[in-house]
Amino acid sequence: MKKIIVVLLLAIAFKGNAQTKGIFSKDPIINLENFQKQRLYFGFYLGFNAYDFKVDYKTVSEDIQIKKSTGFNVGLVADLKLQEYINLRFEPGLYYTKRDLSYPDSYFTKTTSPVFPNPSDLLREVSSTYLHFPLLLKFSSVRTGNIRPYLLGGVSATLNLSSNAKSPDDNFQQRFRVKPWTTNYEMGFGIDLFSEYFIFSPSIRGVFGINDELIRDNTSPSPWTDNIQSLKSRAVFINFTFH
Repeated sequence: MKKIIVVLLLAIAFKGNAQTKGIFSKDPIINLENFQKQRLYFGFYLGFNAYDFKVDYKTVSEDIQIKKSTGFNVGLVADLKLQEYINLRFEPGLYYTKRDLSYPDSYFTKTTSPVFPNPSDLLREVSSTYLHFPLLLKFSSVRTGNIRPYLLGGVSATLNLSSNAKSPDDNFQQRFRVKPWTTNYEMGFGIDLFSEYFIFSPSIRGVFGINDELIRDNTSPSPWTDNIQSLKSRAVFINFTFH
């Protein structure tokens, strides 16, 4: 299904050039020549994400295994031209993802916890619905025909709508909790492809959490949170933007 969506997006992007010389031809017709001379313009994006956790431990132990899944992104873009090759972009969006944390049996021993493990103890599912607010600088190269590569970098704040932060229950009641707000820095690259009627911009971006997200369990010792020094999100975004 995801492959079909990608193919459809690419087909839409190049439809405007179907009856003209291709974007990648040697001597293309220049599309939307004055579009990026605008001071402010808008767009929207669809895409995919792959979220992970970076776990730092208090003591040397077996790693908690994190199973990633592919999530979905949708959002808006506001682009402000600062000068010919530098733009300031605000890209608020809604991101959905899921991660599974698999704990080793060694975390559940009589010396560290009164809990005796069963399959439900060893697995924690962390489903997240994020409101993501990135503020980015876009550094564009010189336009060549209908192609203009660019680099992106900046900072972001993320609100996790399903963090369970206000829940009085913790892992002893099967509830994994994280903080609602996190901050990140982001870096990536992409390419603007100018069709006859719009700009199609595929991009890939890495997102790196700055602050510890974990909320410790109310009861100690806890096999789920006691040995975790910090828990920080890591993610890769693949977005398809239309202006």
